[in-house]
Amino acid sequence: MKPELQTIDTIRRPVRGAQAPPLPSATNAQSAPISQITLPPSAIVYCEGNFAKIDGKTANGLVRHSEAYRILSVIDSDHQGRNSGLVLDDTMNHIPIFEDLNTAIAHEAVIPDTLIYGMAPSSGRLSFSDRAVVLNAITRGMNIVSGLHEYLSDDAEIAGAASAQNVTIRDIRKPKPSKDMRLFDGRVADVDALRIAVLGTDCAIGKRTTATVLARALNAKGIKTVLVGTGQTGLMQGAKYGVAMDAVPPQFCCGELEGAIVAASEAEKPDVILIEGQGALSHPAFCTSAFILRGSQPDAVILQHAPKRAHRCDFPNMPMPTPASEIKLIEAFADTKVIGVTINHEGMSEAEITDTIAGQSHKLGLPVTDALSRPAAHLLSMVVAAYPGLQQGKPVAVI
Repeated sequence: MKPELQTIDTIRRPVRGAQAPPLPSATNAQSAPISQITLPPSAIVYCEGNFAKIDGKTANGLVRHSEAYRILSVIDSDHQGRNSGLVLDDTMNHIPIFEDLNTAIAHEAVIPDTLIYGMAPSSGRLSFSDRAVVLNAITRGMNIVSGLHEYLSDDAEIAGAASAQNVTIRDIRKPKPSKDMRLFDGRVADVDALRIAVLGTDCAIGKRTTATVLARALNAKGIKTVLVGTGQTGLMQGAKYGVAMDAVPPQFCCGELEGAIVAASEAEKPDVILIEGQGALSHPAFCTSAFILRGSQPDAVILQHAPKRAHRCDFPNMPMPTPASEIKLIEAFADTKVIGVTINHEGMSEAEITDTIAGQSHKLGLPVTDALSRPAAHLLSMVVAAYPGLQQGKPVAVI
């Protein structure tokens, strides 16, 4: 299926443009000692009323993993005084939750660098109360990061306040000019790396989290892997390659994703490229999964499913599809193969997780695991079982 690969160490090339993570200041860079370590900017994540919920998926993701920012705390008065790791995953971390911005700032020795808007509301817009928090942060000299469809840098009041305080606004979903966008040209077919897309049966179901866990497990095994982000949270976390797919005009979606994959291949020479999924191919409200399948031309797909979710997120009259029906649709739509299923254990007991993994594996004839509640080795073995040659640099499928 793929030619033999040679893994070559290369220097990482940073992403440029509106979606790029902030770069450290270049002041006195030439005279700085080689051993000096520059920490990422510090950040407070605003997630009022939504932490550990579906609309708080950006904050949830940043608490679990962030390379671009040092997450200091989360704001959500519903969980004030608690540990974010315990609330989210029943695992202690060092990120507390505070009731408001003033309390969170008072907890720090110096004012943090950044306020991150950590929610993804279906409206994609800033509420009146959220606006007051953003303006408060700007007044205190904090930079703003937002993944909303509403661009804060285009808001006269917010942009004016930022200019007066000499702080920056980073709109993750703000695309580059269409004249600079790339059309699909088929170059993705020349990429040597094995391409695996992590898709799902719904939005906000854990695709990015599963992809992040898998990327970490593959790299730890010596299988060089790059994760290409396709949504605002992955880009905030520090994905070096990717594009916010739902902010790109449809004509350019496939080409922009293809360009990110080609760039990752050329700069990193990886064994595996993971592509973060968006929405669901069967979901009538989203078309991003179709663009991801077309633009990335994945060799394989891992499907994420929430067994206890009765209906689509934000669509109470739209029942969830079964994993079997989604797999059938994916494999009919694209020249690819689903190699395994991962579950989102929301609303499930430990016994239910165990029974579901065993039952779905038997029913589908595929390996099934849970990226968060089960060892990462199970997720890793799902890929290695389908492509045993990866461990020798030869990702030849056995399926």
